[in-house]
Amino acid sequence: MTLQPAERQFFAGEQPLGFILFGRNIQSPEQVARLCSELRDAVGRNAPILIDQEGGRVQRLGPPHWRQWHPPLDQMARAGDLETAARASFLRYRLIAHELLALGIDVDCVPTADIARPDTHPFLRNRCFGEDTASVVTGARAAAEGLMAGGVLPVMKHIPGHGRSRADSHKDLPVVEATAETLRETDFAPFQSLADLPMGMTGHLKYLAFDSERPATQSPRMVSLIREEIGFDGLLMTDDLSMEALDGTVGARAAAAIAAGCDIALHCNGVLDEMRSVVAASGALEAPALARANSALDRRPEPQEIDIPAVEAELHDLLDGEVYG
Repeated sequence: MTLQPAERQFFAGEQPLGFILFGRNIQSPEQVARLCSELRDAVGRNAPILIDQEGGRVQRLGPPHWRQWHPPLDQMARAGDLETAARASFLRYRLIAHELLALGIDVDCVPTADIARPDTHPFLRNRCFGEDTASVVTGARAAAEGLMAGGVLPVMKHIPGHGRSRADSHKDLPVVEATAETLRETDFAPFQSLADLPMGMTGHLKYLAFDSERPATQSPRMVSLIREEIGFDGLLMTDDLSMEALDGTVGARAAAAIAAGCDIALHCNGVLDEMRSVVAASGALEAPALARANSALDRRPEPQEIDIPAVEAELHDLLDGEVYG
């Protein structure tokens, strides 16, 4: 898969902040590295390149070229106590960062800071780090630190909390009926503890206690809550605008999200005509969103040295050999 001339021309003219890769873009290490270079060359700068590489059900890079991981919730359970879980999570995402940066990918849409519940929809449940605030914060914080130690920025998701979803937001709009007090004490709590992370992604859910009409991605009330109550002042992007939890055209979806206070509209299906409408609806990146974007990208760290065999051996010992899926 290579960048097509029409795409190159579009990106050069419109100057998106960055790019996100999916399984359809992945063939081999050499091809992915070349694609990353082509994307950056098209815009003439070191644009961030994102991917969803959680490990488990959601990982765009897999065998035979890259490691296949157990889902985060499964690994946390195997680790047992929180101290072991934190170290294992750090090592896991340090290895993932090493794989990503070797390709030119410098942002990973991790950690998922949602709290898993018995009725959390299967599309999400085992992607979480735990069933309580302490477990989620422990695993998610360690994951973010592991990525950053490897030179990769984390994207915390799905603000302000997706764990109560009993629907798949790729297909339907989940509606959360919990009280404001309950949400503040549970679902929102991990995000408050992780609010210093550089990037975050909204969830496409409707929280009746706060806004009975609009999902969080398009709700000024919910974005205000994310900023003021949760305290997240990093770069806030939408979840994929192509997901069917949202109504209307992708252009209308983007316009509503930006109007609500999201900084970045994330469009993921790769259809050029839809990309054009999203760009037209979103407008140029201006202050204060531009300042948040620059601040987040300025935090892209230099990777620390890593001894791959030693990291793998330690992770193997921590998890009694149950490391890879």
